[in-house]
Amino acid sequence: MKYRKAVTYFRVSTLKQGKSGLGIEAQRAAVEQYLAAGDWQLVGEFVEVESGKLNQRPQLEAALAQCELTGATLIVAKLDRLSRNVAFLATLQESGTKFLAADMPEANELTIHIMAAVAQAERKAISQRTKEALAAAKARGVVLGGRRSNTDDLRKGPAASAAKRSRVAQDRAHKVGRQIEVLRTQGHSSLRQLAAALTAQGITAPRGGSWSAGQVRSVLRRCCDAPPPA
Repeated sequence: MKYRKAVTYFRVSTLKQGKSGLGIEAQRAAVEQYLAAGDWQLVGEFVEVESGKLNQRPQLEAALAQCELTGATLIVAKLDRLSRNVAFLATLQESGTKFLAADMPEANELTIHIMAAVAQAERKAISQRTKEALAAAKARGVVLGGRRSNTDDLRKGPAASAAKRSRVAQDRAHKVGRQIEVLRTQGHSSLRQLAAALTAQGITAPRGGSWSAGQVRSVLRRCCDAPPPA
């Protein structure tokens, strides 16, 4: 049987709940029941204690990164993890990660599409207002933009493409770096151990396939971290 990969994400709103486990255990029980009823393989679990005064969601970002790197689906216990938190929706939409809520899995795709449609309509409205403002400025005689030669454009094309590839590689390295930090907290200390753990999680190396100790070292150096012993 071929299993689908799952990454679970649990969230509580107060530090007291986080320390006591109240709320987390109920969420975990609901998700475990859902996973047991299907062909799922759990490859990661992330728990967030989020204050109402803060918008930072490091554990959510780490969960989404692992989903992106492994092709896993993000699974939460209740649909209100999505519908009551705009920051969660924005982060989820930007990541393109597949998402399911254990309490109402059939509603997720429609819900996300509706919310995405609202956001898209707003973006179109902003774009239209920008175009109208530029047209009005042009009508007043304001000079917009500048002249560029075709030669300049040809020169900038390859450089822009290389810069984009570099940004993509750097972004992926940082996401892998966050996964490595999680693995370190789980006792994987050497480069070889980290390479084996990344491969076991289904995270592919930069050029595909399994990880080597040298590739892990390269990622850590790119992330400005001191690599551990091999």
